[in-house]
Amino acid sequence: MTVYPFVIHFGPVEVTGYGIMMMMSFLVGGWVYAREVQRRGLDTAIAWDTVVFAVLGGLAGAKIYYAASVGRLDVLFARGGLVWYGGFAGGAACVFAYMWWKRLPVRTLLDLIAPSLAVGYLLGRVGCFLVNDDYGVPTDLPWGMAYPRGAPPSTARVLAEQFGVAIPAGTPPDQVMAVHPTQLYEVALMLAVFWVLWRVRAHRHGPTWLFGLYLILSGLSRFGVEFVRAKSDRVLGAVSLAQVLSAALVLLGVGLMARYRMPEARPVQESPEQASDA
Repeated sequence: MTVYPFVIHFGPVEVTGYGIMMMMSFLVGGWVYAREVQRRGLDTAIAWDTVVFAVLGGLAGAKIYYAASVGRLDVLFARGGLVWYGGFAGGAACVFAYMWWKRLPVRTLLDLIAPSLAVGYLLGRVGCFLVNDDYGVPTDLPWGMAYPRGAPPSTARVLAEQFGVAIPAGTPPDQVMAVHPTQLYEVALMLAVFWVLWRVRAHRHGPTWLFGLYLILSGLSRFGVEFVRAKSDRVLGAVSLAQVLSAALVLLGVGLMARYRMPEARPVQESPEQASDA
């Protein structure tokens, strides 16, 4: 199947499918988060303030991470070049700063935000598919997709030179090859992660337990998909830098789930009779 980028032109203005889905990821993620905040009896303004800080920190973090990975400062001002783990780190830093500033219950809010992170990520991956970015290595499977105008195109030359993929001898350099649609793999996986988190969100464990589960499930999803991603950042043989970071998130998630597996004891309220006896 041959797939082309989704682009809408409004005169000189170009709107990409990626930009649309990024906007949707923040809006839908914020809506899901606001529902959870309201369910716990908190002010929904917390959710939308968080979205603003997440957008600012996420964009800055994603650009800085990308610039550091390619060793070029000029890409900070380029249109593309957004890396999820950089965005996650930058967004998390800004959101934590906001929560600290407002003296909010951080651990409780981490649990409430977990499902929205999953749904926001999967919508962002839909955007990657629409712009033909972040695809996988060549495949003969029936659902393999070719991106002649991808970012970059999935040609034999690009796959070999930019991603180090072994191309069969005699393949024309400009031949567009069918590759794994890894963006859609992640969409399906994160939809399952969101479903799990949504089903168990009213858990009886301590606050932050659900966020730990999110880290584990999302980290495992990304770790698995990376094996068929076209990547240039392999650091340990077939292991990519994203897999190293994913493994770190999984370990952190395991630690959080273990640490907060027991419900927290609530302080005992004295009755008026007990208070008077004292």
